[in-house]
Amino acid sequence: MGSQMGSAGLMLVNTLINVYLFVLMLRFLLQFSRADYYNPVSQAVIRATRPVVAPLQRIFRPRGRFDPASLVAGLLIKGITIFVLLKLAGIGMPPIQGVLVAALAGVLSAILDIYFFALIIMIILSWVAPQASHPGAILVHQLVEPIMAPVRKVIPPLGMIDLSPIVVFIAISLFDSLIVGALARAAGLPGILVGF
Repeated sequence: MGSQMGSAGLMLVNTLINVYLFVLMLRFLLQFSRADYYNPVSQAVIRATRPVVAPLQRIFRPRGRFDPASLVAGLLIKGITIFVLLKLAGIGMPPIQGVLVAALAGVLSAILDIYFFALIIMIILSWVAPQASHPGAILVHQLVEPIMAPVRKVIPPLGMIDLSPIVVFIAISLFDSLIVGALARAAGLPGILVGF
């Protein structure tokens, strides 16, 4: 019973850290996509991540659309979490390179999950509220547009049918299984610590 409670506690901590990592990577992607900074959802994300990102921005200054501080913060938080959880689980000292590779896989997995969920939300909104003016709806469109626009140039909408989300879903799935999966296997650590 005690080991099950401990295992459940570790899983809960890992889930909470992964949720915060998700928010950190959302901040990274919002800046990358040049989403509206003054959108209330953007402001909430910035406020939630400021305590971790602001100190790192003194070292890793934003460069245009690229905010390395958010990325470094995500890698650090994921790496420290993996290290601490493995120590608490009694596995011992994990190899540093394995933790770094697992942290990279976790960050990439969070980014892919954000795009995946944003695409699903965008598709649902296009059916039920195509002209939605809610700040969240606007932000979703701003977030996915940088990955959708290149695909739409190659595969333009066919009347009212837009096939570009299908192509992006396939690309996300391939990237997740090939790149993130390979990194997670190369880390040699339990898979639950890597993925979201």
